[in-house]
Amino acid sequence: MESGHPDNGCVIDHRQSLRVLPAGLVSCLLLFPSLTLADKADDVVRAAMKNYGVPGVSVAVIRDGKVIKLKGYGYANLEHMVKVTPETIFDTGSIAKQFTAALVMKLVGDGKIRLDDSIRRYLPEAPEAWEKITIRQILLHESGLSRDAEEKFLEGKEYTADQILKILGELPFQFKPGEDWGYSNVGYEVLAILCARVGGSPFGDQLKSRIFEPAGMKTARVISETDIVKHRATGYLSQDGKLYNQPWSDQTLNRPGPGGLYVSLIDMVNWNAALDGDKLFSESVKRQMWTPSKYATYGFGWMLGPTNGHKGISHSGSRRGFRTSIRRYPDDKLAVIVLANSNTVEPHKLSQQIAACYVPELARLPRKAIPDTAPGTTKILLSLLDGDATNARKLVTEDMWAAWKKEGFEELVKDLRSTGARNLLEPVLIDQGGREVIYRVRYGKQSKLIKIFLNEKGLIEGLGTDIDD
Repeated sequence: MESGHPDNGCVIDHRQSLRVLPAGLVSCLLLFPSLTLADKADDVVRAAMKNYGVPGVSVAVIRDGKVIKLKGYGYANLEHMVKVTPETIFDTGSIAKQFTAALVMKLVGDGKIRLDDSIRRYLPEAPEAWEKITIRQILLHESGLSRDAEEKFLEGKEYTADQILKILGELPFQFKPGEDWGYSNVGYEVLAILCARVGGSPFGDQLKSRIFEPAGMKTARVISETDIVKHRATGYLSQDGKLYNQPWSDQTLNRPGPGGLYVSLIDMVNWNAALDGDKLFSESVKRQMWTPSKYATYGFGWMLGPTNGHKGISHSGSRRGFRTSIRRYPDDKLAVIVLANSNTVEPHKLSQQIAACYVPELARLPRKAIPDTAPGTTKILLSLLDGDATNARKLVTEDMWAAWKKEGFEELVKDLRSTGARNLLEPVLIDQGGREVIYRVRYGKQSKLIKIFLNEKGLIEGLGTDIDD
């Protein structure tokens, strides 16, 4: 589940064959890390850690069906100086969505779910307003359901599925179902409830028996803040250049579906291997999962945009104190996985930089700054980035504020400022007379892209952040 930065780069934007690793191989890599080749990728990882103050990173590279890098860098816990290894457990953030979608497809294969049925066929207690929402639309983020709902739940209180659905059902729509695209953690939370209902057992139990165990993901599991979890990394937040332990997160806020999972690097390597083969899914099922929405390059829990013309299947994740990324380049027979325990690093950018070490054509192409021909739009964005929620409320549409709210706005500003003071803002793309503009914004040493959409009245109706090209 995300906080302030979705995987496709939209904060709120309603526009837009390796088998399971043999035990001997894993043991060899763990006991003799020198056997993993030191290459340019090591320099890329270490530079990112130094530049952004990242405590620990775990990286895997798979090429031509072989694991050529399986390595931990830095520390999983700074207080006890515990080093990161391939066994270190990280919070997935939103890469968990691919596992939720995978379980849905298992239930589709069982004949228990049909993708184009209304969600209310299986959850009749859901609001009548959801009648036209199909399961396919939720998977593709075409449902119109709100992006997030964390502020609606009280910490320390347990909720039944019926209570959760009632709370989610009171949230405003981003748009009419099926008429646009809008990233929705709420939708994937509904899918987790759906799986539990039609599958006849808890969501986490089904993930374990139907996805994790067959894929060889021996340590993957639903998050628990109270259980003893071996090799669990500590998440860190950066503010004013100083690292802090991430605040304790109540189990209420770790509901699975959009996020809420723990994985190790070894788990993710084995998941990648399972996707390369046919043990979990047939080719026809994978084609369904990797067919994009008509509104965006997003499939069933996966981003499907190409990289410099190279076919890509990927997703990133962001959660308090953790950032993650998995990139698959099927035509290049290359996959890169990055897990990190800091909010400062951009793992999706890092995973591409690592990929380019092996396939140079995948290198990121920087956007060039252009003259500011939309100074009015720039002024609006600067006012927004000043962080005044009262003023921000006046700059956005009713629909956007209903989905964003004061908490979402403040979280965005806090996240942007986490690496230092703002020292650059420049446009890199201006379209439709200044109503659609992409800016490069740099805070400290870290650059991000911010895309905003203005309506005909000059109010912001969409805003998204992405890693800097």
